[in-house]
Amino acid sequence: MFREMIIPLIFGLALFIFGMKMMELALQAWAGPVLTKLLNTVSATPLKGMVFSTAVTALLQSSTAVTVMTIGLVNAGLLTYGRTLGIILGGNIGTCLTTELIALHISSFGLPLLLLSLCIWFAAVVLHEKLPFRLQKHASLMISTQHAALAAAGFSIVLTAIAWMQSTGEALQTYGLIDWFTKRAESSILWGVAAGAVLAAVVHSSAAVIGLAMGLAAAGALPVPLGIAVVLGSNVGTCVTAVIASIGGTRSGRFVAWSHIVLNVGGCLLFLPFIRELGAASAWMTSDASAMIAHSQTLFNLLSSLIALPLCYLPVWKRLDKLA
Repeated sequence: MFREMIIPLIFGLALFIFGMKMMELALQAWAGPVLTKLLNTVSATPLKGMVFSTAVTALLQSSTAVTVMTIGLVNAGLLTYGRTLGIILGGNIGTCLTTELIALHISSFGLPLLLLSLCIWFAAVVLHEKLPFRLQKHASLMISTQHAALAAAGFSIVLTAIAWMQSTGEALQTYGLIDWFTKRAESSILWGVAAGAVLAAVVHSSAAVIGLAMGLAAAGALPVPLGIAVVLGSNVGTCVTAVIASIGGTRSGRFVAWSHIVLNVGGCLLFLPFIRELGAASAWMTSDASAMIAHSQTLFNLLSSLIALPLCYLPVWKRLDKLA
């Protein structure tokens, strides 16, 4: 049991988080400074902030990174609280790109992509060191290439981790753990929500938890409705990072963190009675269990953000800016 199930699960999850962080840091180094300035420029209205934040989060592959960046800007007085609401909503939408890419089942390309990206990174490092003085103006291109290659390497590690986690499906079924969990979830789907929330809070990544659920669903070890419940819970658990980032900050920064919690918990409670409907809508788009979970996450975050968007235009947020 330990060798067949626990080691691959722990190793796969750790590898997934490492790949995500590697990709996130590389992309932040590549485009982060520019995006930080743009966040303040394009968040004049909640809609503009949501659209831009969706693109930024899709680029950085981390809604947590965007939320923490936003809290930092608010604490520094560079961004008002009212402008952050659209950014938070867009972050929830943009983070879906990771799971949608995983749903394409391109795990077999993980190792070749890792080798290719590392070769490109090594070549960029060597060229950067060997550039003659007259070509130093191209140094920034070499640095950008290094960051892009490391981001691709991080994504390839994520794909490899998914394959590791999928390999535990048969063992989970053999030892009856999935049956035990499923029977309890039949009496209350809150088991799945709680599991997703706790795991996401522990590993500080909703994508990692959803990736785990997708891997188990692909192996036939996790029912789709239970996987969707895990998705809803993971969106709640990922708020912990924002709360930690707000500790010791300004009142406005704490407002941002708690708004993140309210929006995510509110969305979870709103769609909790409609898990089967989310599954049915996802099944209309695909018959693949793993892709159904990815599509349900996209539908959930997109609909939740669009429902909450009109609330971001209420004048009360401007009054809160004055109080803060």
